[in-house]
Amino acid sequence: MTKLSVNINKVATIRNARGGNTPDVLKFAVDCERFGAEGITVHPRPDERHIRYADALAIKPLIGVEYNIEGNPKGVSKSRPYGFIDLVKEIRPAQVTLVPDAEGVLTSNAGWDTIHNQDYLKDVVKEFKQCGIRVSIFIDANPKMIEMAARTGTDRVELYTESYAREYPAGREAAIAPFVEAARVARDCALGLNAGHDLSLENLAFFHQQIPWCDEVSIGHALISDALYLGIEETIHRYLACLK
Repeated sequence: MTKLSVNINKVATIRNARGGNTPDVLKFAVDCERFGAEGITVHPRPDERHIRYADALAIKPLIGVEYNIEGNPKGVSKSRPYGFIDLVKEIRPAQVTLVPDAEGVLTSNAGWDTIHNQDYLKDVVKEFKQCGIRVSIFIDANPKMIEMAARTGTDRVELYTESYAREYPAGREAAIAPFVEAARVARDCALGLNAGHDLSLENLAFFHQQIPWCDEVSIGHALISDALYLGIEETIHRYLACLK
């Protein structure tokens, strides 16, 4: 069964546009769980333009589903006296997803080069696993990079699915092919498998049909956009239906 983790960054973006606490990000996380989401994902960035470090800390005791914190382990908050690694170790979520974001990027746009960053990733993975936190590495659908990710000691990899979503309208079989291959390599390497980025109601069901052993999908932008029309409860139900 593939779990649905709702990324609530965009809710924080709306709140931050006006200041104050509308919409209430913490209540939204709780409601997502109430409506059936099987995980909550946040991706705090150093500039805190959406999810803030304080949000990440406050959410943990409010939810009972899996908590996934994404980010660059090199990140350092501009408003708090510590960095991403310190934040995750304090919260101890179910999972941390390592993403090689450059500072200032609008959204994640590449996976790790697990060859050139092998030693660094080994150290970071070890540090988190010593705290009892499952580790996932954000990665392109590249078999070699997945094989090298396995050598870091990570528990899972998360496939960066932007190219699948982009190419899906022109031909879904061709769009999914490299991801099926990558998913098989991950399975052969005894790695758990996550996926995320631009997955939507249009393309999620086919992705799941082709890679049913995926452990988790993390979806934010499309899901929150759909909720503007459908409401968050109905939207979550529709995404869950894609994973049945």
